[in-house]
Amino acid sequence: MAGKRILLMYITEVSGHHSATLAIEKALRILSPDAEILNINAFNYTNPISEKIVNRLYMGVIKKAPKVWGYLYDNYAIVKRIEKIKRSIHKFNSPKLKKLFDKFKPNVVICSQAFPCGMVADYKRAYNSEIPLIAVLTDYVPHAYWIYDTVNYYVTPAEEISQRLAKKGVSADKIQSLGIPFDPKFIQKIDKAEAQQKLGLNAGVSTILIMGGGQGLGPIKTIITSLEKIKKELQLLIVCGTNRKLCSSLKRKLKKFKKKTLLFGYTDNINELMDASDIIITKPGGITTAEALAKKIPMVIVKPLPGQEANNTAYLTQNNAAIKVDNPKAINLVIEKLLNNPLRIDDIAQSENKIAKPNASFDIAKLILDQP
Repeated sequence: MAGKRILLMYITEVSGHHSATLAIEKALRILSPDAEILNINAFNYTNPISEKIVNRLYMGVIKKAPKVWGYLYDNYAIVKRIEKIKRSIHKFNSPKLKKLFDKFKPNVVICSQAFPCGMVADYKRAYNSEIPLIAVLTDYVPHAYWIYDTVNYYVTPAEEISQRLAKKGVSADKIQSLGIPFDPKFIQKIDKAEAQQKLGLNAGVSTILIMGGGQGLGPIKTIITSLEKIKKELQLLIVCGTNRKLCSSLKRKLKKFKKKTLLFGYTDNINELMDASDIIITKPGGITTAEALAKKIPMVIVKPLPGQEANNTAYLTQNNAAIKVDNPKAINLVIEKLLNNPLRIDDIAQSENKIAKPNASFDIAKLILDQP
């Protein structure tokens, strides 16, 4: 008997949404090798030109006017105001989706972002389709853009988020608190000394991992300058992601840094970098957060942006799983205090362990495979 035909949909190539579908795909291929899986960028598939424009607009708003994004994000008044526009876009995209669905004939569809979820939800209504649709939330906020009555299941990061989703009108029997999916390789823990040796780091020296998400955003230069003030011996692992400008700038300054520093662009060994590190300074993206929780590495979050970052940070700090720092220039004081207090580091790690969902990808894969 042939395996299930599974359609995974995300938007934006370098994003947590894509990382999530890749993680689910990896788990599915382990659990069901005969499954036929299609993992596509839904925005690019339906609106290839618009995708580039929207991505540029989004990045521009995030960098130059983050408060605007904060206002738009999970704003019920805005959601209602753009409802007609959204329906028109979905109606325009429905024939393209029908062509895809007629050709691939998926048994189940999984969306890791609200835009494709809405498209498929409205497609189901327009064509009276019974295809199971699973929405996988990759942030600790169930915003209103996700809500559609034709979604069969919502997968949330935690029980608290499920409760908030239920308050928005979603039936409790449609909600599963399975966690945020991430690559199963993060479940495997490498001994710190071994990981440090593999990277060419000095054994036994406090190691700080600095990340700005896949696109290398945030005040990374300011953070490095601040950490340089710490007298204690340190070594830094800096991940620039796809931010080539940042990477080139830091490369030119490497020899001037007082601390041993390793520089990375977009890399696929974040799991090893986490294993080699004592603390991670990072943007609070959902996937990175889920990975760090699984690794039980204390998180320091610097100046989170309004919207999903602020919500993710609130969830983590309320659960004692991260420390928020509003002033990147003062991060040296926070890091120094942490390194001088091993009990505090252990306390955070224990808190992380309580809310971590290391098997999220496999649990989500099982839910998908259980669909009729």
